[in-house]
Amino acid sequence: MENEKAFIQELLHPKTRDAAFGKLLQYYQKPLYYHIRSIVLDHDDADDVLQNTFIKVHTYLKDFKGESKLYSWIYRIATNESLTFLQQKNKRQGFTHSEWQEKALAKLETDVYFEGEAFQLQLQEAIARLPEKQQLVFKMKYFQEIKYEDMSEILGTSVGALKASYHHAVKKIEEFIKTN
Repeated sequence: MENEKAFIQELLHPKTRDAAFGKLLQYYQKPLYYHIRSIVLDHDDADDVLQNTFIKVHTYLKDFKGESKLYSWIYRIATNESLTFLQQKNKRQGFTHSEWQEKALAKLETDVYFEGEAFQLQLQEAIARLPEKQQLVFKMKYFQEIKYEDMSEILGTSVGALKASYHHAVKKIEEFIKTN
């Protein structure tokens, strides 16, 4: 968004709120979907989490203090919603995170919304074997090209720690691809 402060005022003003929120949806819907999808993997789950994210953004916009960028704030909500969704889903189904990852990977092969080929599936399998934090950092950096500074605001982690997580993730992925 070009002039974020003016846009936030539009979002908060009763006369311009609905139109501004429509712009926000239009601007963020697609990139947020892909961010959420990279975490939850399933298309239908991603749609549900995206809807919940926008409901929370709409509900809590009045509390946004502008201490971070609007982008970072929205992505933090989407990330937290995605992780919470997965935790609740795994708890309901009695899966550990790694068990869920294995099932999600198997499902990706038949997912009509997944556009990857054999290498993409191998990459997804390598990513699935990473610790959760490294997965998240790798996906945000590699697939979405999110800058470390923005990622730091979204995840509440130092830039140095994020760079280290990404570096370790890349090494583990390279090793997995070489040996499989």
